[in-house]
Amino acid sequence: MFTKILIANRGEIACRVIATAKRMGIRTVAVYSDADRDALHVRLADEAVAIGPPPAAQSYLQMDRIIAACRATGAEAVHPGYGFLSENPRFAEALAAAGIVFIGPPPSAVAAMGDKVTSKRLAAEAGVSVIPGALEVMRDAEHAVEVARAIGYPVMLKASAGGGGKGMRIAHSDKECREGFKRSSSEAASSFGDARVFVEKFIEQPRHIEIQLIADAHGNALYLNERECSVQRRHQKVLEEAPSPFLDAATRRAMGEQAVALARAVGYTSAGTVEFVVDAHRRFYFLEMNTRLQVEHPVTEFVTGLDLVELMLRVAAGEPLPLAQQDVRLDGWAVEARVYAEDPFRKFLPSTGRLVRYSPPPEADGVRVDTGVYEGGEVSMYYDPMIAKLIAHGATRDEALLKLRTALDRFVIRGVQHNISFLSALVQHPRFIEGRITTNFIAEEYPDGFHPGDIPHENPALMAAIGASLHRRQIDREATVDGQLPGHERIVPDEWVIRIGADAVPARVVGVPGGHDVTYQGALLAVRSDWRFGELLFTGTVNNTPISLQVERRGVGYRLTHAGSQIDVLVLSHREAELHALMPFKPPPDLSRFLLSPMPGLLVSLAVVVGQEVKEGEPLAVVEAMKMENSLLAPRDAIVAKVLAAKGDSLAVDQPILEFRQ
Repeated sequence: MFTKILIANRGEIACRVIATAKRMGIRTVAVYSDADRDALHVRLADEAVAIGPPPAAQSYLQMDRIIAACRATGAEAVHPGYGFLSENPRFAEALAAAGIVFIGPPPSAVAAMGDKVTSKRLAAEAGVSVIPGALEVMRDAEHAVEVARAIGYPVMLKASAGGGGKGMRIAHSDKECREGFKRSSSEAASSFGDARVFVEKFIEQPRHIEIQLIADAHGNALYLNERECSVQRRHQKVLEEAPSPFLDAATRRAMGEQAVALARAVGYTSAGTVEFVVDAHRRFYFLEMNTRLQVEHPVTEFVTGLDLVELMLRVAAGEPLPLAQQDVRLDGWAVEARVYAEDPFRKFLPSTGRLVRYSPPPEADGVRVDTGVYEGGEVSMYYDPMIAKLIAHGATRDEALLKLRTALDRFVIRGVQHNISFLSALVQHPRFIEGRITTNFIAEEYPDGFHPGDIPHENPALMAAIGASLHRRQIDREATVDGQLPGHERIVPDEWVIRIGADAVPARVVGVPGGHDVTYQGALLAVRSDWRFGELLFTGTVNNTPISLQVERRGVGYRLTHAGSQIDVLVLSHREAELHALMPFKPPPDLSRFLLSPMPGLLVSLAVVVGQEVKEGEPLAVVEAMKMENSLLAPRDAIVAKVLAAKGDSLAVDQPILEFRQ
């Protein structure tokens, strides 16, 4: 076994690899860019080496610098994690030439499976079901249109060297195909250094189900069952689970055996994943093979009891696998939620900045948190916006989902926007609970994006009672201020008015040991908690039922977040309630004459000039953020009055780019 390895990655996956290496007694070396000088993976590793400026192309994608770091530290092997150089065969070859072990498959397998066109051809030759499409790279946009017409719309344009949803576009027409080719090739070039794009038939109502593989250099290859990854947004996975609620045993075995056949056909070793698209009749088709560790590998680890990173290390060190196919178990159910620095209330736009507060739920009783951040750290604009992965395991799917929902309620993040409320809404959505999901699930259920009011709380009285209890604590404390005139001390009443939205409901709030008794709409709610002022997490009981929710003071009111629902509670005296009803409403300013940057990012291109007429839906600008290009379209027919930003500018969120006149 190795004595020292280098992790050629960053963030949560680097921390994840370090954790297993430490448990195995292997020393670790981290590499870092200037932006990651104080990152968590740097703190956790035994040694750390700087490799360049913040952009990945100048640091984490610099093979020579990583190899030099290996030589300088004496690292015998490199774990690539996922992304960056993990599926670059030239990197594996360069390591081998330097006498350093690549903790992954042979370069030939990486090359064969890393190219989507070649991998489809090899899969078909190995007897694996493949999607109808063109097994060639598109020369240009017109070639893509020609092929798309032959296959029949809708089609999927994919970066040949792509992954992680980057360089992928769905096209339903010639116009969308041309624009999709342009965007796919541009994203592919910036993310992978390879602009090649191919076209295949888009399967409607699809599920994304993948098979986890592990193979050694002694001829052993196993499938470790499947993961359901159908809940996606813009081709990025959001929720994953193992096993799939859709597959039966026969389909699982057939998919697993085809995946193993493909692995054997290319001489594969190490961990890998074969991704399939599955239709409503459980017919499955090969999508691609990921020749690396997947982001969602923890759900497989929970249900099989295996440490995939440890198996990768042992295989790379020449050891045979310690189990056979019949030894692979399927124990219970695991669900993973990806926590991202993005704003679900602003069409999931990336968010950057300092993590002012970061307090994940405790890891116990089947709950696991994989992260690469810490409180006070930065979420950088240069890399993927993932903050953490939250995984829950239970004996049944219902138990795993209950644990996940509870853990999401206890996950506290401040300083950047995040998607926890959206994740909470997803895991309690009836379609998800029933397992009636496809890769279109989010687009179908949230066609206009996600909004705070999309998830009405199942028990508003519960939120009202907790808000009333919090307010009564605040008022009781304020009533103890020193220097009050004797005989005129403030007397706190028990009668209040609780306002949620437009509803104002009288309530009685009485202090009792450990909390308050709240009478609301004729019902008594016993709120008990040891919550202290300033805490963002409220944990306690209401009528002896445990509850966790998040609290944010908003002026004189409280914003309570629970189970994906966000409720503003205002607790007023009767006189305050009378006056509040008379307060005028101030409408927000009209910004419709501006094109605003929806996110912090780089203005990659600007397609218009002053005086130009634009039509609704016409592309105006492209903003790049978190390695993704976002095309900004004209909201209506208009004339460009002013250009307020230039190509190459770094934009803040809501920064004006253009001003229009009618």
